[in-house]
Amino acid sequence: MKDFYKILGIRQNATLAEIKKAYREKAKLFHPDANTTTSDKTKFNEIVQAYRVLSDNRQRNFFNESFFMHGKVHKNNGDSFNYYQWLKERDDEESKCKFVFYTLMHQKEDEAVKEFIRLQSSNPEFTLKKWFTREDFMDYGYILAEELVIRAEYYDAILLLEQIIKMEYSYQYFYIFFPEVISFTLNILHHHIDGVISDELALDVYERAIELELGKKEDRFFFTKMGEEYLRLGDKRMADACFMQAN
Repeated sequence: MKDFYKILGIRQNATLAEIKKAYREKAKLFHPDANTTTSDKTKFNEIVQAYRVLSDNRQRNFFNESFFMHGKVHKNNGDSFNYYQWLKERDDEESKCKFVFYTLMHQKEDEAVKEFIRLQSSNPEFTLKKWFTREDFMDYGYILAEELVIRAEYYDAILLLEQIIKMEYSYQYFYIFFPEVISFTLNILHHHIDGVISDELALDVYERAIELELGKKEDRFFFTKMGEEYLRLGDKRMADACFMQAN
């Protein structure tokens, strides 16, 4: 029986966020689009199978019961130093940012989201990417954006995804998964902005979306939505200008 944890290079009590990050990293190395040898394709199929099983709670529980009952060792990684508490008690921005990603990766997603929103709302210049490598920011940032959407924090999710997309444009990293990032972002823009957040914030979001150069079709959609937002705000002149841009 294959050890799916070993295939992804993660511990047996890894969080879903860790599983996702490990899958992205492994898949980039062995994806058929990047490698053509039979061994690479075989390895990629193993990685996909491991991810599908471990990312689904029911399948993961079944795998754990089946695999570990056959004498496999489960390592308990104890830690005498309470890093979580240490980060939580510190007041500097670097520690607070690391607290966001640490809690995100250790099944404390509510704390991660709450602290991220607090940091972002308290400082208009705030950015997580200042304190992490590009790779870590893009991986963890995308996972955080997913958690934000789960909690209906759509505006904050867009601000985070905007940074990830711009970073990908300047530094290719998500190349295999980038369509997934774009699709996720567009889903928010199409279904979770208009009528969901305030008109003022919606205008800000659509303006940011246009700057991301997601395509002429998408830009027409954004300009149309901006026109509708301006009409609701009573600014017909700006509404007409946006509708003109949409045509």
